[in-house]
Amino acid sequence: MSLETVKIETKDKFIELYHENQDLLKSDSPEYINSIREEAFNHFQKLGIPTKKNEQYKYTNLDQEFNNDYKTYISPKNIKFQIEDIFKCDVPELNTKVVLLLNGWYYDRENLLEELPGGAVIGSFQKAAQVYPDLIKKHFAQYAKSEKDGMVALNTAFVKDGLFLYVPKGVTIEKPIQIINILMDEESGLTQHRNLFILEENSEASIVVCDHTLSTPNFLTNSVSEFFIDKNARFDFSRMQNEHNGSKQVSHLYFQQERDSKVNTNTITLHGGLIRSNINVLLNGEGCENNTYGLYLTDKGQHIDNYVHMDHAYPNCTSNQLFKGVLDDFATGAFNGKVLVRKDAQKTQAFQANNNILLTDDTDMNTKPQLEIYADDVKCSHGATVGQLDEDALFYLRARGIKKKEAKLLLMYAFANDVIKAIKIPALQERIQDLVDKRLRGELSRCNSCQMHCC
Repeated sequence: MSLETVKIETKDKFIELYHENQDLLKSDSPEYINSIREEAFNHFQKLGIPTKKNEQYKYTNLDQEFNNDYKTYISPKNIKFQIEDIFKCDVPELNTKVVLLLNGWYYDRENLLEELPGGAVIGSFQKAAQVYPDLIKKHFAQYAKSEKDGMVALNTAFVKDGLFLYVPKGVTIEKPIQIINILMDEESGLTQHRNLFILEENSEASIVVCDHTLSTPNFLTNSVSEFFIDKNARFDFSRMQNEHNGSKQVSHLYFQQERDSKVNTNTITLHGGLIRSNINVLLNGEGCENNTYGLYLTDKGQHIDNYVHMDHAYPNCTSNQLFKGVLDDFATGAFNGKVLVRKDAQKTQAFQANNNILLTDDTDMNTKPQLEIYADDVKCSHGATVGQLDEDALFYLRARGIKKKEAKLLLMYAFANDVIKAIKIPALQERIQDLVDKRLRGELSRCNSCQMHCC
């Protein structure tokens, strides 16, 4: 069977699924959402699931994953539990506001929108589309374009629920918000939740996202998150991906930053059978700063693929990209990053690096850092390394009485720490340090008091 035939069959399966469930998909959704849904569906019919012929997806065979039979969560699964019974964070200093998504749906169906101090609002995207139509119309599907990516088009065509966060002008949310994405069912499932984060001028917020699987069936996720960060706003986004190896995840993060805004993102990947992370950033005003970090620790045939597109559209902006990976036991990985500096984006400072350690000969890493510069007064650099542990450093440690295994762990931990120390929440940074240490030692990397067995 040719790759082209598989592509047609996979696309047609979702086209048929859409037609069979049109009424259910459009129910409880405002007309303006359904109009965008129809447009996205038309784009998906043209684009389909990207194959490895697509330059942006050349290292990951998504068509193969989406050609499996998964239940699609077009309506919420009726599973009842107390969050305290399954999630007890053992970092009390973190002191977060906890919200839960279950199979892509906002879990608290009795309280779909909640007002936070200062007038901020958090809750269900589906409910927000009904209650705040003007706000959603202004931002929904404005940054994640369906005509450019078949995966975004698929998500938008099937959009029902996800997370909504609105922070009004001048408001600071003092307590970090912890979003727990849980996948749990008796059968394999496909989730396609949609998240929208809006931070108005001079506002500030911190988000911690934890991705977990709570039951043994295979799961597939295709999520899209859009972030609008207005003038002089501050936003910190930390994410920990810790799902079992039967989970496959494709996530799309779209950031639009306005003048003098600052965004920090940090993604720590500890577990997951296949993870594809797309990060797109538009620096849409002077004085923007963006710091995008990633750390991935993979083994046992896991595959991690990071794609980053950093668009410097205005002068005097700064961006930093640092992604580090440790690959072991026939794991595979990819990094494809581009920094675009437009013609008028003078005084740009942009730095991009991808560094990888391969612990065994059966691992494979593809890396492609890129600069595309049309301005002449810039300071930009990019680079990538793929290699093994430094033998001289290893010899130095062993010569001082440190056993070989511990010496290797010390070097790997020091390698990973450049990313970990960029986490802005001290208690979270400490917890991630502990989890990474366990992961490198091959131990179960989950919170000590958490009931979720994610490995």
